[in-house]
Amino acid sequence: MCRNITVLRGLEPAATEQEIYAAALQYVRKVGGISGLSSATKPAVDKAVAAIAAATTTLLAELPDRRVPPPTEPPLRRIAARENEVGETA
Repeated sequence: MCRNITVLRGLEPAATEQEIYAAALQYVRKVGGISGLSSATKPAVDKAVAAIAAATTTLLAELPDRRVPPPTEPPLRRIAARENEVGETA
């Protein structure tokens, strides 16, 4: 498993569409060995990300609740938290 993909199950509040999309994109880029999108790779990547994001959404909806939240927050939440800290100190 890619170490950079964060656990989305059990988040409070629940994982957003953006977080699911970001995880799907990370997965596709890792599996496909793609570091950047080009006109040649974009259609295939977009199609794969959409399919994986849909499957992930279904998976998260069908799994039972976690008893313990995941140990780390998704990257989008960490970025938002840093931006809020900067905004509060400014």
